[in-house]
Order: sequence, then structure tokens, then C-alpha cells
Amino acid sequence: MAEANLELGATLADGTCTFRVWAPARQSLTLRINGVNRPMRREGEYFIAQASARPGDRYQYVVDDLAVPDPVSRHLPDGVHGATEILDPNSFTWNDAGWKGLPLRDYIIYELHVGTFTPEGTFAAAIAKLDYLQRLGITVIEVMPVSAFPGARNWGYDGVSPYAVQTTYGGPDAFKRFIDAAHQRGLAVILDVVYNHLGNEGNYLRQFGPYFTARHHTPWGEAIDYSQRGVRDYAVQNALFWIREYHLDGLRLDAVQTIFDDSPRHILAEIAENVHALARELGREIVVIAESDENDSKLIREYHLDGFWSDDLHHSIHALLTGERNGYYQDFGAAEQIVSGLNDGYVFQGEHFKFWDRPRGTPAGDVPLAANVICIQNHDQVGNRAQGDRLSTLVPSVAASKAAAALLLLAPHTPLLFMGQEYDETNPFQFFTSYGDPHLKEAVRKGRREEFKDFDFDDVPDPEDEQTFARSKLDWSKVRDDNATLNWYQELIDLRKRYVMNAERRCRADLQGNVITMKVPADGPKLLMQVNFTSPSLPEPGAEWKRLMYAADERGAVAVFVAA
Repeated sequence: MAEANLELGATLADGTCTFRVWAPARQSLTLRINGVNRPMRREGEYFIAQASARPGDRYQYVVDDLAVPDPVSRHLPDGVHGATEILDPNSFTWNDAGWKGLPLRDYIIYELHVGTFTPEGTFAAAIAKLDYLQRLGITVIEVMPVSAFPGARNWGYDGVSPYAVQTTYGGPDAFKRFIDAAHQRGLAVILDVVYNHLGNEGNYLRQFGPYFTARHHTPWGEAIDYSQRGVRDYAVQNALFWIREYHLDGLRLDAVQTIFDDSPRHILAEIAENVHALARELGREIVVIAESDENDSKLIREYHLDGFWSDDLHHSIHALLTGERNGYYQDFGAAEQIVSGLNDGYVFQGEHFKFWDRPRGTPAGDVPLAANVICIQNHDQVGNRAQGDRLSTLVPSVAASKAAAALLLLAPHTPLLFMGQEYDETNPFQFFTSYGDPHLKEAVRKGRREEFKDFDFDDVPDPEDEQTFARSKLDWSKVRDDNATLNWYQELIDLRKRYVMNAERRCRADLQGNVITMKVPADGPKLLMQVNFTSPSLPEPGAEWKRLMYAADERGAVAVFVAA
């Protein structure tokens, strides 16, 4: 791995530290290091200073008599309002020299939130669960955002310092130890990063430059201004930073439909190109996956991302199983949509979408099925319910839940599990925050209630209540050898690795009556699955098929066969 250095921030060399910050909004800028002020010199849109320093020293920039952290802080040990700690990024000893990453075709993703994954809520505690994840059979861990956020509890999407690892999780070296330990077990690690907005509390970027623009608006306010070269570099260099300094195997870009860029070359394409170039330089497999609700193939075709979160299968299965038709679920609920999603990747390919009152999606023909990251639970689809209730508490039929899991794990798409679903976790995953600003505390409470106006929910837990966070932690006592759901998931994952992962990544799905049939691969199938979400009735497939898995009750049935 090449030596890690950033173009911005604090760079150590032979007892001297160079500080460089993009600050076109300032006429002058002062560096305060270990309590001593030093004027910085201007070079174009940047300010630079040098000082004797060593790892562990603290510094800030003084802006209009306000001392604030570096926009490119590697560590904020005292929180988002405190001083930046100087780190030597090359001091960590890695043990993953032979690790080359995994291609997307081998991805079985497990999404986790560090703070609620274990009782301790730290990277160190999560390391102790890696052997379990390896036995489960997943191949990739997706970590929800870890960039520094205000307070101690947050989903991570309110981060304000994209280069700093949240100190309550253990900080930078703890994250590196987690990744290093995962690699030693053959597990890849990808990180959820947020380039569509920054949080409010502790966000000092406006003090330095035009990071935001009123030309576009997002659900969080003014959009990030990617017409500015310095802002584009801030995002691109951040993506490369995670790959180079933390040995990550990929990035998941949050809600890219809220990234606005009128430039001739979209920032997403620039990020993808730079990450892929670094992957070639390092000789590693690195992927860039976007979250988007637009079903737009240009993410793959034009921007050359490797994959995107594809919601339609989740919505189709969820609406059919639960009967919910509120909000965006009003456009889903038909078994035919599940078939369409299995065959094509996503359902809406330009048809009218009632929830938006306009067309949604583009043709899916040029998008490989493996580029569609699918789920039956994820942090959004669970946590963005008023009570954060999981599918296991919404669907009384064990067979129907097992059928949904089989569709997820045996489809040629790229599957994603949300922490705990593999053993039927019933604890909710609720929305939680811990702001210091009392106005933000009340605003997030009010905003959370407003969010559910389309879903007819009345009782919305207080995000600022510590119990909301505590309720969201996994209950590891449920992980036992006799947990039937856990054994079901392990068997499905084993079948995926044997019959789906290396097969031609297409399938043929059909609907006859209430029975969904899927064959993988489409030509010369080796695997057959039958699902009925309304009754225990399934047809006999013929003597050429050998049944391996079966579950049925009054609400549904699923059977999995291999070619005899």
C-alpha cells in the first residue's frame, strides 16, 4: 500500500507539519497550534502554514475570532466543536498485505450500525463478532457512516467532518483494526459515505468557502455546490482517503438523487473514475455503489458506478406481505412486480409513479442484474418507520418470511442483509440523535413527526431520548444453534455460493396463479425456487428436480430445488 498523505489538512514530515486549507472566502487565516497563533500565507484559494509538531498535537483555524476545526480533520477527540488532533496515518501496522478485495459478483452484504451492532457500540466490540459473520457466510460488511457527528448517538448521516472517524466508536485506529481483522477473515468492508449534505451542528465549512448553493435545494437545505473545483476535490479526495488510508474495499454513496451537479462531468462520474484508477494502482478490487430511488441506468451506463441500491423488489415484497399501501407503497403490492424485479432488476422503467405523480425510472436492459443491490430489510426501510419495526414483527407467517429470504439470497442480484434479520431480530431500529443545540433537538423531533404524514403514524419515538437508541441495539441472546431462521439463512447463503454466485447472472421468473417460480441461471438452470405468499400450495416441479429446502404454513410456502 502506498504511503498515505492528503493534499489538504495536516501533513507530517521530519518533525514539521504542513497545514493546508481551501479557504477562498477568507482574506486572512490564522493557525492555532497547541495554543499558539501563527499567521498563514495565502496561495491562490489556499492558506498554508508550517510548524513544529508531532502526532497528538492539537490545532484549530481562527476565523473571525472563532477557533474551529480543520475541514479535513483526521480526528476530533473532543467532538465536532473541538480541536483537530494531528495523526500520522502511516503509523498503523496493517496485516492484510495479501488482501486484494472481492469482485461485485461475490458480494453478500451485511449492513451494520456500529453503535447498535453490539452492547458496547464500538469497533473493538464489533471485531469480536467477525467470526460469527464469517460463519454466517456473508462476504462484505457495509458500515453505516462513521464520520464525526454531534454527540454520541446518531445514524451517521448528520456527519459534519467527513475525514474524521467518530471518537465514541473508538476513533481512527479502532476502525483500521476492525477492517484489518475483517480482511484477515476474508471479509471485505465498504463504508457508507455522505456527499449530498452535511449536518448542521458543528458544520463550519461556510466559514472557509462556497461549499453550498441556493441554486438547488435538498431535504436538508441548500445543496452542496459541486460547480466549485475546491468542493469537488473535497469529495473526490475524501473517497480516495478512505480507500488509501483505511484499506476499504468500496463506498456506498448516500442518496445520490439529492446530489446536484450542472457541470459537464458529473461529480459521481469523477468519483467513480478516480476510485477505479486508485484500485488499478493498488491492484485491488474496489467498488462504488450508489443509493438512488430513481431507477436510472445512467448511474451504471454513463457514470460507471458498479452498482446501486434497487428498492423495487423490497417495496414489492413488503407491500404484498404486509398489505401496506401508504406513501410509496401505494405503487406496489402485486406479485407480478416481484417477477418483473427478478427478471429486470427494478420494476418502474418509465411508468407513471403515483407517489411522485410523474414517470419513474429508465429501461433496465443495459444494467446487469448484479448491479442491483436488493434487500428485504435495510436501515432506511426499517428505521424510517415510525416505530422502526422489522419485517419479523410485521409478518406473522414464518414461511412467508423464509420465502422472502430465499428470493433475496437466491436471486442473481446482489443481496444485502440488515444486521439481525438473519436470526429474526425483533428489537426495532429507530431514529436517534444526541444534539447539543436545543433548537436542533426540537427541530429533529418536529421533523420526525412531519416525516410520517403520508403513513398515518401517530406514535413517533423521541430521537433525542437515549432509550430510543438503547431499544435499537441487537439482542445477541437470540443467536443460538437452534435458531431456525439463522439456520435457514446459512443454508440459503451456502446454496447461493454453490449455484448462483458464479453462474450466468440472469434468471427466469414466472407467475402462475399465486406461485412465483424462479430458475437460475435462465438458460440451463441448476436451481429452481417456488414461492407462494398467500397459501401453502405449491406445484410439483417434476422428477428432474431434487428438493433441498421447504417451509409452509397457512400464509405461504417456499421450496428450493436443484437439478437432479
